[in-house]
Amino acid sequence: MNHSLEKIRSQVQHNCHIADARHGGDYTMCTYLLKMREFFRWEEGLGFQAPIPAENLGDWLMEREELWEKLGEDEFAAIEIGGRSYDPFDSMGINRALEGSGLVYSAGLASGARANFYLGKLLQHERGEGLCLYISGQEYARCLTAPPAMASDQGVFLRKEALRRYLWEKYESWGWNRPDNALGRAYACYGFSDDAEAALEQMTEVEMASAREHELGEYEASRLLGDGWSEMLLDLALSPAELMARAVKDHLADSLHTLPMLLESGTPAPIHFYIGNLAGMRRHLFPQLLQAYELWQEQDDLSALAQVAGDYLAHWQNLAQDMMAVHRRLGVGSAETLRRLVLDRCGVDL
Repeated sequence: MNHSLEKIRSQVQHNCHIADARHGGDYTMCTYLLKMREFFRWEEGLGFQAPIPAENLGDWLMEREELWEKLGEDEFAAIEIGGRSYDPFDSMGINRALEGSGLVYSAGLASGARANFYLGKLLQHERGEGLCLYISGQEYARCLTAPPAMASDQGVFLRKEALRRYLWEKYESWGWNRPDNALGRAYACYGFSDDAEAALEQMTEVEMASAREHELGEYEASRLLGDGWSEMLLDLALSPAELMARAVKDHLADSLHTLPMLLESGTPAPIHFYIGNLAGMRRHLFPQLLQAYELWQEQDDLSALAQVAGDYLAHWQNLAQDMMAVHRRLGVGSAETLRRLVLDRCGVDL
């Protein structure tokens, strides 16, 4: 990167450090250490299978935590490009300023209303029907948490490098005990045990398509639900109801785009990974999908999965709209009522 682009990178990374200073302590110790280990690999440019010098990692960890201690009270800084200052959350304006540079920028709020920024190499840019879609490769600046994909009113951002790292982390975690589950079946389809690097590249390409459909679904779901959904999420931040709301919208997005694409193609590997990657609240709220998956395994027939995916589209949309109606009535005090509403409508307990 030339001098001017390095200046942009350092500004973005500075805001990433501030975001990490605010939210690095939100994770359990185990999750935090795993994230920091991966973050160290990224900063040092280490390969996935390269050994990490324990002493170097320890020194880096101490230095990073000292930096966060200094930045914890700082405000996010404006991004200066070509003599003009941009609000750090103005992704659309910053990407217009970056046109022709080969870079893409994104800023937004991830789960728990955590600010998240990144700057990467632009691989592809699509425009259509009011939607801007950016696909990035190598990442030059990022936060501790690197979501492989994000959608907002400022565009859809797919991060190929972040997805590749995410898939490898999932593979490593599965590899500790190698259970016979959906994730294991997905990795077996790619031959990870024979050539992990080649398998990872192939899987990344396949899962980029799934991530694209999910984010297109997120964009369509956002248009269906309107601004009231984002306002509700802010009021629910860090509550169980926020996790439920995000899971409901994810299921709506997937019912609109991801599941129809996966089931139409009928390719086993991404279907296995989709089911294996369902975790936490998303998994808890949709047991019918898991039951249909098991039926597919027993009978080699996708019809049950297709029927459940189609039948539940209206369910997720109606539930999301009813949640917003409750929030409009109760405002910031709606979290417990919404929690009970979701559990009741999904027929589950918590």
